[in-house]
Order: sequence, then C-alpha cells, then structure tokens
Amino acid sequence: MPRVLAFTKLIEARAHARTGNERAASRALAASENLLERTREDSGDEPGWIDFYHHARLSAGAAEVFRDLKNPQAALAWNQQAVAMQPGVFTRSGGMRLAIVGTAYLQARDLDRGLELGNRSVDILARVKSTRALDYVREFNAALAPWRRVPAVREFIHRTRTELGVAA
Repeated sequence: MPRVLAFTKLIEARAHARTGNERAASRALAASENLLERTREDSGDEPGWIDFYHHARLSAGAAEVFRDLKNPQAALAWNQQAVAMQPGVFTRSGGMRLAIVGTAYLQARDLDRGLELGNRSVDILARVKSTRALDYVREFNAALAPWRRVPAVREFIHRTRTELGVAA
C-alpha cells in the first residue's frame, strides 16, 4: 500500500520540520514523493480512505514542511504545485493552506501578500469549526510580530480575535 505509506512519510516529514530537523524532513518528504509516484504504476489494494492523498496534497504538505523550516522560497515553490487543491472544495484545508502560504510570504518579508492570503484564510475559516485550523491562524499571527505597529496588521489581529476567537 504505497499511498498509505507515502502519507505516513509526509506526517513524518512534518514532525521533523516542527523540530527543525531539515535533513530528516527532506528525506521523509522525498520518500513520500517516491512512494506516491509508485501509485501511478500500481494503485493496487489501497483503502478508499486514502484517496485524498495525491500529488496536490503532497505539495500542500511540503509547503507546510518548508514553512516550519523557515524556508519560504521552498514553501512557495511547493505551493505552486498545490494549486490544484481548490479552497472551495476542501474548505478547511484550503483555508489552512492559505494561512501556511501567507506565513511563508511573511517569512519572505512580503507583508502585503501575506496579509492578503491571511485575510482570505480568515474568510474561509470563519465558516468552519476547527481547532487545528485556528492553530494555523495563530502561527500566522505570530509571524506578524515584526509588523505589530502597522495599522493593517493591528486590524488583521483584531479581525482574527473577533471573527475566530484567536488571540494574538
């Protein structure tokens, strides 16, 4: 079941990225990509619940890995491959991906693009109930720290507090 194993490797890559272990995260991510590639040749006996894991989902996961590793260029490059995931189709995951990519833009010192994506994320996530999704907004808000005095940032923080209940 290469697709199931590929997904577990993505989870492993995300865990390594959270601890700052770039080498292990990159290794696990490459393994996930290689295993997922094998599913093109042999879809075999994969369980139906894993159908969501495809190349666009891998790319979205990789964007998160590199955001956590504070490598915004790689995060943004992977995000380009994830554009096949439509936010309207997977509301929660689309909103979370916007927060992840917005954070990568902030890491790249692009406040305007980051806030644009952050606001789109809030537009979507205000319609769902998800503790996990709110964690992504909290991470986005933390990345705004260098710009705390900018009026647009203060407005955004206020918006997340009032619409999502997310404290800065």
